[in-house]
Order: sequence, then structure tokens, then C-alpha cells
Amino acid sequence: MPDYRTVARVSAVPSGMGTVVTVKGQDIAIFNVQGKFYAVDNRCPHQDYPLGMSPIFDNLVICIGHAWRFDIKTGECFSVPGVRVQTYELVVEGDEVKIRDDTIPGESPTRR
Repeated sequence: MPDYRTVARVSAVPSGMGTVVTVKGQDIAIFNVQGKFYAVDNRCPHQDYPLGMSPIFDNLVICIGHAWRFDIKTGECFSVPGVRVQTYELVVEGDEVKIRDDTIPGESPTRR
């Protein structure tokens, strides 16, 4: 069974908004779309603008840099075919938003 780590509180990310969290040294954008939470790599592949600080409309995040549009659920870029951002699996338990730990590149904690 995969491990999940708490990265945000439901109450801290209002519907229609995003935030940025750092997991294993990776910046990840977390979005609340009408009560459902999604996670993507925080950096736009065009010029590294932060997606977590960009506006969202329905299931799209629109990069604040040059308006590249990404599907929050799939990571697909609608501005440039074939480009995508990494998506990450989330679960919500009570007020905790948790991300699947083994999908994040970087150092894993040492188990004892």
C-alpha cells in the first residue's frame, strides 16, 4: 500500500484557489476545484513561472507568465500540443490533503 504525506489543510485552500508546497525539494501546486483537490508540478515548462500562483478556471490553470493553459487533472497543455506537466495523486482525509509519497522524485525518508 502506498504511503501518503500531509501537504496542506483543506481549510487553507479555498475553492477556486491554489497553493504551493514543497515535498522532497520539489515545488508542487495544489488546487481546489469545487472541493476536489489536484496536484501538478509547480513550474510551467515554458519559462518556469509558478503554476500554483496562477489563476484557475474550471479545470484549467493559466500560467501567469505567458498564458499557457494546462488541464489540472491530466497535466495536458492546451497551448502547445504534446507538452504536459507532471500530475500527482492526492487523497483528502478530514481536513488533510495528502500526496502519494512514492510519486515524488527526490530523497525518501529512511525507514527504521
